[in-house]
Formats: sequence, structure tokens, C-alpha cells
Amino acid sequence: MAQTNSNEIGQMPFERAIEELESIVRRLEEGKVPLEESVAIYERGEALKRRCEELLRQAEARVEKITLNAEGKPTGTEPLDVE
Repeated sequence: MAQTNSNEIGQMPFERAIEELESIVRRLEEGKVPLEESVAIYERGEALKRRCEELLRQAEARVEKITLNAEGKPTGTEPLDVE
């Protein structure tokens, strides 16, 4: 697994981050990774998890902004683009 720094993780799109995080979880669950490598990929997994959470919070904020007016009341006039 190629090592990238946290700055690169901070620029990673959600789909790539979650895919790599799932790969790390599978490797750790198999239990065939040497201890030192397990610690390193666990730390990377934590960084990827934080990135995914950040992107989900941003998406949630965008959806709320689209569907609520300034008073917090639903407007319902714009469809959510889920692509």
C-alpha cells in the first residue's frame, strides 16, 4: 500500500477515501499483517475516517442550505442533485 501524507488525504475525494478505508479494515480483520504495519495502516485508516466524516458534514450542510430558507423553514423548491 502506497503511503501518502495527510495533506494528500485532505484532498482525497470521498469515494477514494472510503474505498481505501474499507481495504484497510479488511486487511486488519484478516489478522495477517505484521504488528508494525498494522499500527501504520490503522493510523492511516483513522486519517481516512476523519476525511470521510468531514466530507459528509460538508455535504449535509449543503443539503440543509438548499432545502431550508434563512428562517430555517423548508422551501422545497429546488430538487436535490444526488449525482
